Amino acid sequence: MPVFRLSWALRFWKWGLAVSLILLAWLVWGPGAAQPVQTTPVVQTYPSQTLSVLNATGYVVAQRKASLASKATGRLEWLGVAEGSVVKAGQVVARLESRDTLAQLAQARAQVDLAQAEFLEAQQNYSRSEQLLAKKFIAPSAHESSVAKMSIAKASVAAAKANQQVAEANLSQTEIRAPFDGIILTKNANVGDNITPFSSAADSKGAVVTIADMSTLEVETDVSESNVGRLKIGQPAEIGLDALPGERFAGSIIRMVPTIDRSKATRLVKIKFDLIDPRVLPDMSAKVVFLERQLSEAERKPIVAVSAQAVVQREGKPVVYLVDSGQVKEVVIDTQASGVQGDLVPVANLKPGQRVVIRPAGLRDGQRIKIANP
Repeated sequence: MPVFRLSWALRFWKWGLAVSLILLAWLVWGPGAAQPVQTTPVVQTYPSQTLSVLNATGYVVAQRKASLASKATGRLEWLGVAEGSVVKAGQVVARLESRDTLAQLAQARAQVDLAQAEFLEAQQNYSRSEQLLAKKFIAPSAHESSVAKMSIAKASVAAAKANQQVAEANLSQTEIRAPFDGIILTKNANVGDNITPFSSAADSKGAVVTIADMSTLEVETDVSESNVGRLKIGQPAEIGLDALPGERFAGSIIRMVPTIDRSKATRLVKIKFDLIDPRVLPDMSAKVVFLERQLSEAERKPIVAVSAQAVVQREGKPVVYLVDSGQVKEVVIDTQASGVQGDLVPVANLKPGQRVVIRPAGLRDGQRIKIANP
């Protein structure tokens, strides 16, 4: 009797194991199993990429830029600007201590007044001498002496005025003025700092501020020597800035430096903006696409696209399989926006960042998946 019961128990255990293995196989390989797939994101692209002649990277620079300093040496007494301040040409932005130069100017002006008074006296003496000579009350030699004294007095006035101009120039050197309209980029010194023309002394500053004319912003990029022949002055370009993703700015080649950098085997190419956006700042990193031709307004607008490998035909309609919470959703795509852009298919009813399955042959709507991207 125990042997009979053991035989039935063993047979029952074997049947249970077989059923479990079948159930496990169905879960792993059956219709409800998660299908391993590779995915790719829906991207935003630009039609200009199909018209690209050459791509390059560079930086935004201001062609009109200056570091403002003083020819005089002294302590910074007043600073009237900060980073971002808008200044006009000729505006005083900083001033050095000027008590000594003011004293020199006052002394020079006094010398001018003294010389002019002496000249006036000499002129009066000359007039009296001329009258007396006409009446022969004095000898010609005495009159010649008055003429010489008047000439000396006149020269003294000229010398005094020249000294005054020097003192005024010295005073003007204590004032730092903007050479053109622009914006203050950096402040390099503070009130109380010692300013020297070439910053050669210890604990001293050279330039007080740096100014740039934002209307002269351009992009500078190094182009390989082997690719220079594909570019020309006036060639259209499209500029993208890392700081402003999703934005594209129209431009064109304005200059190509007439020399090759032998250390890098490149030529410096400068691209101007057709219209400068106030958000564009110096030293922003830029990506430049040199174009075959000028773009139309429609071609400047971004489009949403998916890889052509993600598109399959189902019942005569183009569809993609959109990844949605561990499953795929079959979506009929609207490709009426435009045609194929290289290996990308423009779509109108998807959003950038969504993910779709690459080569989705055999998938069906709602099927469970697992991402197997490398």
